[in-house]
Formats: sequence, C-alpha cells, structure tokens
Amino acid sequence: MKEAAGEANMTVITIILIGVIAAIAIPIVNNAMKSTQAKSCCSNVGGVWANNTCQTSHTDATVPSGYTDCINETGG
Repeated sequence: MKEAAGEANMTVITIILIGVIAAIAIPIVNNAMKSTQAKSCCSNVGGVWANNTCQTSHTDATVPSGYTDCINETGG
C-alpha cells in the first residue's frame, strides 16, 4: 500500500511541476511570438526594426504606412 501512496504523491508532484513550468513558459513564448509578428509586419511593409519600433529607416523614426494595418489584421 505504501508503494501506491508513493506513486500517487509522485503523480501529484509531477502535475504541479508541469503547471508551474507552463505558467512560466507560456508568457515567454507569447511575448516572443508577438515580437516576431511585429518585426515581420515591419519587414513586410519595407520598414526597419530599430529601437524596438518599426521605422522607415535607421535615421527616420516615422512608422511606415501599412504597419499598423498589418498588426491589426494579424491580431497584434
């Protein structure tokens, strides 16, 4: 009977660890996906990704036309 209780405890610990890892990993992956989407939209409209923003060039901080539409269409 002790072996069965030990296995049940290990199952509970495993489920808790999976939950903790998922709680940590999901926001990291979600953030990475949003960042990749923004960079992709910037590139698709001919912009340059610099200083965490989409710009028309490295020296001009104007947002290229179509970038906002791309972000809105893809759910960003």
